[in-house]
Amino acid sequence: MWTLIRVGLTNLRRDRVVQALTFLLPIVFFSIFATVFGGRQGGTPRIDVAVVDEDHSEFSQRLAAGLAKESGLRVRATADEKGGGTALTKAAAEDLVQGGDLPVAIVIPAGLGASFASRGFAGGGPSIQLLADVSDPIAPQMVYGLLQKVTMTAAPDLLMKGGLDQFEKNAGRLTAEQRAAVDAWLPLLRQQAQGRQNKTESGASGGATMGVGIETVDVMRRSSERGSLISFYAAGIGVMFLLFSAVGGAGGTLLDEVESGTLERLLSTKLGMTGVLVSKWLLLTLIGFLQLCVMFLWARIAFQLPLFSHLPGFVVMTAITAAAAAALGLVLATLAKSRGQLSGFSTILILTMSALGGSMFPRFLMSAGMQKVGLVTFNAWALDGYLKVFWRNAPVWQLWPQLSVLVALTSVFLGLARLLARRWERA
Repeated sequence: MWTLIRVGLTNLRRDRVVQALTFLLPIVFFSIFATVFGGRQGGTPRIDVAVVDEDHSEFSQRLAAGLAKESGLRVRATADEKGGGTALTKAAAEDLVQGGDLPVAIVIPAGLGASFASRGFAGGGPSIQLLADVSDPIAPQMVYGLLQKVTMTAAPDLLMKGGLDQFEKNAGRLTAEQRAAVDAWLPLLRQQAQGRQNKTESGASGGATMGVGIETVDVMRRSSERGSLISFYAAGIGVMFLLFSAVGGAGGTLLDEVESGTLERLLSTKLGMTGVLVSKWLLLTLIGFLQLCVMFLWARIAFQLPLFSHLPGFVVMTAITAAAAAALGLVLATLAKSRGQLSGFSTILILTMSALGGSMFPRFLMSAGMQKVGLVTFNAWALDGYLKVFWRNAPVWQLWPQLSVLVALTSVFLGLARLLARRWERA
């Protein structure tokens, strides 16, 4: 028994791939999930939000300033992302949300300040609008809670003044002494509220907002069909398994042929190594294209995914995605020395890329830093392209950033595969 145990430990020590699968991969996954979800316990994640002030009153300016002070928000109020240019309009902010640049935009309507000052606690005036992209269900809720907090703390003196005006209107005017006492107290109330706003930790809170209504507007429903969010899950799962099938197919068509001697006979023909790799790449691309088509057709039949109304963008994204995945499969197959080694390190690579790139859970759950890290993965660019097609109704020409990156990756992967395959020509 001790001999068998010692042999097993010796094999484990010699096999670096098994060591990585046993010890490294669990640590990698734990670190990713702990960073995404564990980091949220330390406070509110920062959310990019646009603020449009159509009122230009003292109250709206205080509200915008209070939102800018919130540590949980990154406020954008101008057309230029760096803070220059003209102030954002409602139409421009809505375009930013629909285009995926921001998850939420806050629109402070005209007349809100006057209504707030005259009605006070009674409310009933125009409502603040949250223009939201519901593909990110977390950001609108967080912004809603922070907006409630800022609304109640930004201008308590104006709220009190409005309440007193209502009191005088219905119960009689205050005496000169009473009015003087109130006027002396209101600046102190404002200073105390500003101090609380600076010291209070940001966080979402429930309940009604005193004197101000908040209306959430799902801007994506104006341009997206029902069930489009299903495309996100179809693309996430489809891309991850596309990578697995590409690696398995490349390994089966190259490594098995090396072991059987078939590749040596192919190299002796006019086809050459370049022709072999191109033919394998075209075959894997075709199989991958059909695989994703089956996935999305099933989503259409079973979950009413609006596939046929987005057919041009889907076909282009699927063809380029399948080509890039096939090229990556060839790189891994030419890098590996055996099927076992290929299976081991490809599993580590694909699962890690899928976790970082959004195939396992949406990237909007990640911090801004992790979202940028995810852009180094194949999955992130493919999923962003599918999201543009199905969720944002983007035409094919608007897919150029994702398509450019995927085409560039395909070229790099094919070049690496050709370089690595030279070892078989020298054998």
